Amino acid sequence: MPIERTRQVLHEKPWGMRDISPWSLKSHDGARIGEIIYERESESTDSASLSLKLLFAEQPLSIQVHPNNAYALTIGLPSGKNEAWYVVEAAAGARIGVGLTQHLSRAQLRQAIEDGTIADLLLWRSVSPGDSCFIPAGTIHAIGAGIVIAEMQQRVDVTFRLFDFGRGRDLHIEESLAVAQAEPAPGLFEQLRLSEVRNLLAVSPEFVFERLDLPAGSQWCLNATGETWLLTLSGSATAGDLTMSPGDTIFVRDDILRLSTGDLGVVAVVGYAGPGPISNLLRRLNTDGAQMEEDPHQAQVMACFARAVTAYTRPHGEGVV
Repeated sequence: MPIERTRQVLHEKPWGMRDISPWSLKSHDGARIGEIIYERESESTDSASLSLKLLFAEQPLSIQVHPNNAYALTIGLPSGKNEAWYVVEAAAGARIGVGLTQHLSRAQLRQAIEDGTIADLLLWRSVSPGDSCFIPAGTIHAIGAGIVIAEMQQRVDVTFRLFDFGRGRDLHIEESLAVAQAEPAPGLFEQLRLSEVRNLLAVSPEFVFERLDLPAGSQWCLNATGETWLLTLSGSATAGDLTMSPGDTIFVRDDILRLSTGDLGVVAVVGYAGPGPISNLLRRLNTDGAQMEEDPHQAQVMACFARAVTAYTRPHGEGVV
């Protein structure tokens, strides 16, 4: 089954960054790059249900919302879009907006979109590198300026825009009114340790998103029981016969990926099909390639998963209104 390096597809956006090093060395003639989308080389992306991106926000993104599965089917899409964010870089004072400061009726939401006051009703939260957030379909949200984010999401290209900070692009008022939950929403995800090297960043029925912190000079087997995307954030490693450095992504499905870390170790994010964490996702090996450490017990991992589903978020006082 496939183990392959993905290709980077750069997308220009009015809110993007001109300097996206070290994440990509591809030439873009000084254009504002807002997204790197990772795509497979070997076969059609129709076979993948998940999508992994890097987002580069020099300016705020639009205030937007994504549809759920039920609404998506009515407009001819295969699914709605849940997504999760991991904050890779954040300037001082960087913020994300998730949910509203108060409940609004449909009529009130329409008025707020039409007169632009929706920007004042979004609940902004301060973020730092290492924070993560789950954005369920229907949640009104935005990414503020000065942030680089790794994003895992369902693979569907659909976004309904409520406010665009004066950039003049079309708004999607009727669609937004049909799908938006005009109310407060949970904020930053209360991350959980699944093992010494695995940190749970977000979880949904469709995908699991984790950070891996693998020490220098170590060897591992990653057990990809389904669709799995692995993005290097820092350090270096070899993945089979492929080298990995910041910005590189490996796609694996139904196979075992051998990882060997470099002198600085490696920090990566991994996203794979849900509904919950895989207990034996990662096994450490000794220098002879034999298993050195036992996998986490299934009960331990699933207890962490149950806690994650009900985890509380950070105090509401961290919201910046």
